[in-house]
This record gives sequence, C-alpha cells and structure tokens, in this order.
Amino acid sequence: MPRNLDLTALRSFVTVADCAGVTRAAVQLNITQSAVSMQLKRLEESLDQKLLDRSQRQIALTPAGEQLLSYARRMLTLNDEAITRLTAEEFEGQIVLGVPHDIVLGYIPRMLQRFAAEFPRVRVHLVSSFTRSLKEDFAKGECDMIVTTEDGMDEGGETLREVPLVWVGAPGGCAWRRRPLPLAFEEKCFFKPIVQRALDEAGLPWTMQVSSNSSRTVEATVNADLAVHAMLEGMHPPTTEPICHGGALPELRSFRINLYGASNLKNPAQEALAELLRRSYAGRLPSTGMGSVPVGDSGVIGEALSAVVQQQPYRSSAAS
Repeated sequence: MPRNLDLTALRSFVTVADCAGVTRAAVQLNITQSAVSMQLKRLEESLDQKLLDRSQRQIALTPAGEQLLSYARRMLTLNDEAITRLTAEEFEGQIVLGVPHDIVLGYIPRMLQRFAAEFPRVRVHLVSSFTRSLKEDFAKGECDMIVTTEDGMDEGGETLREVPLVWVGAPGGCAWRRRPLPLAFEEKCFFKPIVQRALDEAGLPWTMQVSSNSSRTVEATVNADLAVHAMLEGMHPPTTEPICHGGALPELRSFRINLYGASNLKNPAQEALAELLRRSYAGRLPSTGMGSVPVGDSGVIGEALSAVVQQQPYRSSAAS
C-alpha cells in the first residue's frame, strides 16, 4: 500500500536544513521548537531513516537526509504553486510598456509570452518608439514602464545591462567595404550621430544611403547589402548579422539599457513584469520552455505570485 509523506513535516525538515538548526527554524515557521522536533521525528519514523546528524554542535544532514532534501524542495514548490494557482484572484488590467524599436526583438517577445502565462488577464500594451519619445510619454504618465537606450541614466532609472554598439550588415555582405561607407538609419535614431562622429574621427568617408522614419526600410536596405547599420549587440534582426570587419571600421562604444518606472510599482503584476525585464536583459530568462516561474523562485516574481493570494484584483481604468 502506498505511503504518503507529510508536507508539513517536509517543510519543517527543509527549514531546519536551511537554518542549520531547530531553534531558528521554529522561529521562521512560527511554531514551537518541540513541534518542529516532533515533526522531524515522525518523518524519520515514517521513512525508517535517520535524516539529521545530531552528534555535532550544529545539526547536519545524513546521506539519506541530503537525498530527501532535493525531493522535499520540489514537492513543496509544486504544492505552493498549485495552491497559489487554484486559490488566487487573478489580476486584471493593462500595463503600458515602452521599448525602443531597435531592441524590441531581442528579448521582449519571449518575456511577454512568459508574463502572459503568469498573468493571463493583464494586457501589456507595448509601445515601440525612439528613446526620446518614450521618455516624453513616460514623463506625461502615458507609460507605466519604459526601457531606454542611453549614454547615461536619469534619476529614477536602473541600468539593466551595458551593451556594445556593433556594425551590422547583410549576411555575407560587402557593403562595409565600400567608400564612402553607405549608412542606413532612422532619422531620429539615437545612434546615428554617434556613428557618424566615430567615422569622422577615424577619417572614413560616409554617405547616408537611407535616412527614413521606418525601421523596416532600414532593415530592407541593409539586408539588400546596400548599406550598413549599427545596433546594440544581440539585438539585430535575423535578416542581418554583425560585421566581422577586422578593424576596417571603427570600434563603437557601449551604451546602457535602462528601465524607468520600476521604483514606483503598484501591484505584483507590475513587479513581475519589471523582474522579467531584469532577467531578460541579464540573460537569465530560460530560452526554452514556457513553464511558469516557480513560486519559490528568488526575486520579485516569486514574491509577487505568492502575494496574489492576499491581494484584491488589480483593475486599471485603462483595462480593455
């Protein structure tokens, strides 16, 4: 006949292992020390295994205890996730997120998919524009959060990552060898004058092959090997590739990817979105598998999901 492990006892066991002692574990669990000791004793009896080595001054795990600890963590994570999902009132509403169009393809699609799985009734309205326009919208309260590409950072922002600017061109293209160097940029692109200045300082002649308000026009021109462009490393579309110029073009400096609005969040849904942005641009969001973020995961996401149980539904006046 199958036997069942007591999840309450497992939680006490994991806490004792993490705290390296019964007394500290009891404080963290908000129960008496004798209650923790009784749960551990029952757990050992149910498994007929000694789980803790009490012969030393500080409690340590036996080999059997180390093996059980791995199973216990997974069982508790699944337990907590199931309770959260089945008892939580879902958040509703809209979050307006602004992202520069030249970095929107790098991490944002996967991040949005992950967020939608966690908060299916919260709509993320994505605004894609230039950094200058996004900062103006944010100042007017038209965006809840914005991601920017900048030299520095204004008050209230946080830097997610510093990324070098790199030359990009058509796959296997040769436009970068031509002189004057043909360039393709959006008219309001933050990087256009920086690239032009770098070429001037290197003594390389250049010409604007395309100066357009459309990023698609720029992308098509570069993909046709009629011009070159510059983008933050890792953010180029699949129709282009970084240019291995071997020093024929000047090296370009790094820039900051900043986040604004994360210091004044109103609810766990916004906190979860901010944390996903941090993880995405830090390269810590898994690239495969769109499973949920574990409730016990570190950072704001785990806290946000756990907090859903105790919060009222989030309803925004902008909700659709």
